[in-house]
Amino acid sequence: MEADELLTLVADGDQKAFEELYGLVSGPVFGLVRRVVRDPAQSEEVTQEVLLELWRSAARFDPRRGSALSWILTVAHRRAVDRVRSARAAGERDLREARRAHHPAYDQVAEEVEAGLERESVRRCLDRLTALQRQSVTLAYYDGYTYREVAERLRLPLGTVKTRMRDGLGRLRDCLDGAA
Repeated sequence: MEADELLTLVADGDQKAFEELYGLVSGPVFGLVRRVVRDPAQSEEVTQEVLLELWRSAARFDPRRGSALSWILTVAHRRAVDRVRSARAAGERDLREARRAHHPAYDQVAEEVEAGLERESVRRCLDRLTALQRQSVTLAYYDGYTYREVAERLRLPLGTVKTRMRDGLGRLRDCLDGAA
């Protein structure tokens, strides 16, 4: 018997016709599903679902719209694509959830408060430097100038700037060590 006749009999609940239809279409259905889904175990599962759906919904088949095999393969293709989309969506959902659930290993508020306190300590210690030391350190470390550029801007010999920087940084270190 042809798939069209068998599917019509299956729609009437004929189990023998379903066994014959199963034998006739299970190979092509599995082959199509396997090409779409790729995973063998998933492909077997989707093929089972498609064949079960054939038993339940054979009455929906309309032979005027096409052959039974075309209808069955369309059902199989749709089910396979649904499985792939579902797996992809689940993976993306898991990834989003993992990103959302990821909490940094630190407390951001505490980090910000600590950074603010450190800035305040540095400001307080900078105020304890001489004006020339503070000016040299500020130009080098806050404005990004090299020692040579600091010397040019202040119109001082390079050695003088290096000495002021060394002394100023030493005083800053001592002050900050005392604040800690």
